[in-house]
Amino acid sequence: MYLGVDEAGKGPALGPMVAAAVVADPASLPADVDDSKRIAPARREEMAAALRGGPDVAVGVARVEPAEIDRPDTDMNTLTVRGQARAVRAALADLSSGVAEPVRVVADAGDTSEERFARRLREFVEGGGENEPPADGESLSSVDVTAAHGADGDDPVVGAASVVAKVVRDAAMAAIDAEYADYDDLGSGYPSDPATRAFLAAYVGDHGTLPDCARESWSTCEDALAAAEQSALDEF
Repeated sequence: MYLGVDEAGKGPALGPMVAAAVVADPASLPADVDDSKRIAPARREEMAAALRGGPDVAVGVARVEPAEIDRPDTDMNTLTVRGQARAVRAALADLSSGVAEPVRVVADAGDTSEERFARRLREFVEGGGENEPPADGESLSSVDVTAAHGADGDDPVVGAASVVAKVVRDAAMAAIDAEYADYDDLGSGYPSDPATRAFLAAYVGDHGTLPDCARESWSTCEDALAAAEQSALDEF
Protein backbone atom coordinates (compact mmCIF):
# COMPACT_ATOMS: atom_id res chain seq x y z
CA MET A 1 0.00 0.00 0.00
CA TYR A 2 1.06 3.54 -0.66
CA LEU A 3 -0.56 6.94 -0.99
CA GLY A 4 -1.50 8.78 -4.20
CA VAL A 5 -2.56 12.43 -4.29
CA ASP A 6 -3.90 14.81 -6.93
CA GLU A 7 -6.13 17.87 -7.25
CA ALA A 8 -8.97 19.09 -9.45
CA GLY A 9 -10.06 22.64 -10.22
CA LYS A 10 -6.74 24.42 -10.17
CA GLY A 11 -7.50 26.63 -13.17
CA PRO A 12 -11.20 27.60 -13.02
CA ALA A 13 -12.41 31.09 -12.18
CA LEU A 14 -15.28 29.71 -10.10
CA GLY A 15 -15.47 27.37 -7.14
CA PRO A 16 -12.93 25.60 -4.96
CA MET A 17 -9.85 23.63 -5.84
CA VAL A 18 -10.19 20.13 -4.40
CA ALA A 19 -7.29 17.87 -3.45
CA ALA A 20 -7.76 14.18 -2.71
CA ALA A 21 -5.47 11.47 -1.42
CA VAL A 22 -6.02 7.71 -1.55
CA VAL A 23 -4.15 5.02 0.36
CA ALA A 24 -4.45 1.67 -1.41
CA ASP A 25 -2.75 -1.33 -2.91
CA PRO A 26 -2.95 -0.84 -6.69
CA ALA A 27 -4.15 -4.44 -7.04
CA SER A 28 -7.28 -3.58 -5.03
CA LEU A 29 -8.34 -0.76 -7.37
CA PRO A 30 -10.77 -1.00 -10.30
CA ALA A 31 -9.11 -2.11 -13.51
CA ASP A 32 -10.27 1.02 -15.35
CA VAL A 33 -8.93 3.55 -12.86
CA ASP A 34 -7.21 6.37 -14.74
CA ASP A 35 -6.82 10.12 -15.03
CA SER A 36 -10.32 11.36 -14.18
CA LYS A 37 -10.54 13.33 -17.43
CA ARG A 38 -10.50 10.01 -19.33
CA ILE A 39 -13.41 8.51 -17.38
CA ALA A 40 -17.09 9.22 -18.03
CA PRO A 41 -18.82 11.22 -15.25
CA ALA A 42 -21.21 8.41 -14.24
CA ARG A 43 -18.34 5.93 -13.97
CA ARG A 44 -16.28 8.44 -11.98
CA GLU A 45 -19.06 8.71 -9.42
CA GLU A 46 -19.39 4.92 -9.17
CA MET A 47 -15.65 4.56 -8.74
CA ALA A 48 -15.39 7.30 -6.10
CA ALA A 49 -18.20 5.72 -4.09
CA ALA A 50 -16.50 2.33 -4.29
CA LEU A 51 -13.19 3.81 -3.18
CA ARG A 52 -14.77 5.54 -0.19
CA GLY A 53 -16.57 2.33 0.79
CA GLY A 54 -13.64 -0.01 0.24
CA PRO A 55 -12.43 -1.74 3.43
CA ASP A 56 -8.81 -1.67 2.26
CA VAL A 57 -8.81 1.94 1.02
CA ALA A 58 -8.43 5.21 2.92
CA VAL A 59 -9.46 8.53 1.42
CA GLY A 60 -8.76 12.13 2.41
CA VAL A 61 -10.15 15.29 0.82
CA ALA A 62 -9.25 18.96 1.23
CA ARG A 63 -10.98 21.98 -0.30
CA VAL A 64 -9.22 25.25 -1.03
CA GLU A 65 -11.94 27.89 -1.27
CA PRO A 66 -11.88 31.05 -3.41
CA ALA A 67 -11.23 33.26 -0.38
CA GLU A 68 -7.99 31.40 0.32
CA ILE A 69 -7.03 31.35 -3.37
CA ASP A 70 -7.45 35.15 -3.53
CA ARG A 71 -5.15 35.86 -0.60
CA PRO A 72 -2.32 38.17 -1.72
CA ASP A 73 0.29 36.33 0.36
CA THR A 74 0.12 33.06 -1.58
CA ASP A 75 0.20 31.58 -5.08
CA MET A 76 -1.30 28.58 -6.88
CA ASN A 77 1.82 26.42 -6.56
CA THR A 78 1.81 26.91 -2.79
CA LEU A 79 -1.95 26.38 -2.59
CA THR A 80 -1.63 23.15 -4.56
CA VAL A 81 1.07 21.88 -2.21
CA ARG A 82 -0.98 22.94 0.80
CA GLY A 83 -4.18 21.33 -0.48
CA GLN A 84 -2.43 18.08 -1.35
CA ALA A 85 -0.71 18.01 2.05
CA ARG A 86 -4.04 18.47 3.84
CA ALA A 87 -5.53 15.64 1.80
CA VAL A 88 -2.56 13.38 2.59
CA ARG A 89 -2.90 13.99 6.30
CA ALA A 90 -6.67 13.41 6.12
CA ALA A 91 -6.15 10.10 4.30
CA LEU A 92 -3.60 8.96 6.85
CA ALA A 93 -6.03 9.86 9.63
CA ASP A 94 -8.67 7.73 7.86
CA LEU A 95 -6.50 4.61 8.14
CA SER A 96 -7.81 2.31 10.85
CA SER A 97 -4.45 0.69 11.59
CA GLY A 98 -2.05 3.55 11.00
CA VAL A 99 0.82 3.43 8.55
CA ALA A 100 4.46 2.44 8.83
CA GLU A 101 7.07 5.11 8.27
CA PRO A 102 8.52 6.17 5.97
CA VAL A 103 5.18 6.94 4.35
CA ARG A 104 5.40 6.56 0.58
CA VAL A 105 3.54 9.27 -1.33
CA VAL A 106 3.18 9.57 -5.11
CA ALA A 107 1.83 12.94 -6.28
CA ASP A 108 0.77 14.51 -9.52
CA ALA A 109 3.24 17.41 -9.71
CA GLY A 110 1.59 20.83 -9.54
CA ASP A 111 4.78 22.71 -10.39
CA THR A 112 7.03 22.90 -13.43
CA SER A 113 9.75 21.29 -11.30
CA GLU A 114 8.80 17.80 -10.15
CA GLU A 115 11.68 17.74 -7.64
CA ARG A 116 10.72 21.07 -6.08
CA PHE A 117 7.09 20.05 -5.77
CA ALA A 118 8.04 16.75 -4.15
CA ARG A 119 10.33 18.50 -1.66
CA ARG A 120 7.72 21.10 -0.70
CA LEU A 121 4.97 18.50 -0.36
CA ARG A 122 7.16 16.40 1.92
CA GLU A 123 7.90 19.44 4.08
CA PHE A 124 4.23 20.39 4.29
CA VAL A 125 3.13 16.85 5.17
CA GLU A 126 5.85 16.28 7.75
CA GLY A 127 5.66 19.60 9.52
CA GLY A 128 2.47 21.32 8.44
CA GLY A 129 4.14 23.63 5.93
CA GLU A 130 4.42 27.38 5.68
CA ASN A 131 2.00 29.12 8.07
CA GLU A 132 0.16 25.85 8.66
CA PRO A 133 0.87 23.85 11.83
CA PRO A 134 0.57 20.06 11.74
CA ALA A 135 -2.83 18.60 12.56
CA ASP A 136 -3.35 18.20 16.31
CA GLY A 137 0.16 19.52 16.91
CA GLU A 138 1.68 16.29 15.54
CA SER A 139 4.14 15.72 12.73
CA LEU A 140 5.28 12.77 10.66
CA SER A 141 8.95 12.08 11.00
CA SER A 142 9.52 10.45 7.62
CA VAL A 143 7.67 10.87 4.32
CA ASP A 144 9.05 9.67 0.99
CA VAL A 145 7.46 11.77 -1.77
CA THR A 146 7.75 11.26 -5.51
CA ALA A 147 6.07 13.80 -7.81
CA ALA A 148 5.64 13.47 -11.55
CA HIS A 149 3.74 15.25 -14.28
CA GLY A 150 0.98 13.01 -15.61
CA ALA A 151 1.07 10.73 -12.58
CA ASP A 152 -2.74 10.64 -12.55
CA GLY A 153 -2.60 8.72 -15.84
CA ASP A 154 0.52 6.68 -15.11
CA ASP A 155 -0.05 5.58 -11.52
CA PRO A 156 -3.32 3.83 -10.52
CA VAL A 157 -3.37 5.14 -6.95
CA VAL A 158 -2.83 8.71 -8.12
CA GLY A 159 -5.53 8.07 -10.73
CA ALA A 160 -7.89 7.02 -7.93
CA ALA A 161 -7.12 10.27 -6.11
CA SER A 162 -7.78 12.17 -9.34
CA VAL A 163 -11.21 10.54 -9.59
CA VAL A 164 -12.16 11.39 -6.01
CA ALA A 165 -10.99 14.99 -6.39
CA LYS A 166 -12.93 15.45 -9.63
CA VAL A 167 -16.15 14.00 -8.20
CA VAL A 168 -15.96 16.27 -5.14
CA ARG A 169 -15.19 19.28 -7.34
CA ASP A 170 -18.13 18.47 -9.66
CA ALA A 171 -20.46 18.16 -6.67
CA ALA A 172 -19.26 21.53 -5.39
CA MET A 173 -19.97 23.11 -8.77
CA ALA A 174 -23.44 21.51 -8.89
CA ALA A 175 -24.21 23.04 -5.49
CA ILE A 176 -22.96 26.44 -6.67
CA ASP A 177 -25.07 26.14 -9.83
CA ALA A 178 -28.14 25.47 -7.70
CA GLU A 179 -27.32 28.47 -5.50
CA TYR A 180 -27.36 30.74 -8.54
CA ALA A 181 -30.42 29.15 -10.15
CA ASP A 182 -31.69 32.57 -11.25
CA TYR A 183 -28.99 32.53 -13.92
CA ASP A 184 -29.12 30.24 -16.92
CA ASP A 185 -25.83 28.42 -16.64
CA LEU A 186 -22.54 28.82 -14.77
CA GLY A 187 -20.75 26.58 -17.23
CA SER A 188 -17.67 24.65 -16.19
CA GLY A 189 -16.17 27.56 -14.29
CA TYR A 190 -13.13 27.69 -16.58
CA PRO A 191 -12.08 31.07 -18.04
CA SER A 192 -12.36 29.74 -21.61
CA ASP A 193 -16.01 28.73 -21.14
CA PRO A 194 -18.40 31.27 -22.76
CA ALA A 195 -21.15 30.24 -20.33
CA THR A 196 -18.94 31.06 -17.35
CA ARG A 197 -18.01 34.44 -18.82
CA ALA A 198 -21.69 35.19 -19.56
CA PHE A 199 -22.67 34.28 -15.99
CA LEU A 200 -20.02 36.57 -14.51
CA ALA A 201 -21.04 39.45 -16.78
CA ALA A 202 -24.71 39.01 -15.93
CA TYR A 203 -24.11 38.72 -12.18
CA VAL A 204 -21.82 41.76 -12.05
CA GLY A 205 -24.30 43.68 -14.19
CA ASP A 206 -27.08 42.90 -11.72
CA HIS A 207 -25.17 43.35 -8.45
CA GLY A 208 -22.11 45.46 -9.21
CA THR A 209 -19.88 42.90 -7.53
CA LEU A 210 -18.63 39.37 -8.08
CA PRO A 211 -20.42 36.32 -6.66
CA ASP A 212 -18.93 34.63 -3.61
CA CYS A 213 -18.00 31.60 -5.70
CA ALA A 214 -15.68 33.66 -7.93
CA ARG A 215 -11.92 33.85 -7.62
CA GLU A 216 -11.63 37.62 -7.59
CA SER A 217 -7.92 37.60 -8.41
CA TRP A 218 -8.49 35.74 -11.69
CA SER A 219 -8.24 37.98 -14.76
CA THR A 220 -11.57 36.64 -16.02
CA CYS A 221 -13.29 38.02 -12.92
CA GLU A 222 -11.34 41.27 -13.02
CA ASP A 223 -12.37 41.69 -16.66
CA ALA A 224 -16.05 41.23 -15.76
CA LEU A 225 -15.81 43.98 -13.16
CA ALA A 226 -13.94 46.30 -15.51
CA ALA A 227 -16.48 45.76 -18.30
CA ALA A 228 -19.36 46.57 -15.96
CA GLU A 229 -17.63 49.73 -14.75
CA GLN A 230 -16.96 50.82 -18.32
CA SER A 231 -20.57 50.16 -19.28
CA ALA A 232 -21.76 52.28 -16.36
CA LEU A 233 -19.44 55.10 -17.46
CA ASP A 234 -20.70 54.87 -21.03
CA GLU A 235 -24.29 55.12 -19.86
CA PHE A 236 -23.44 58.12 -17.71
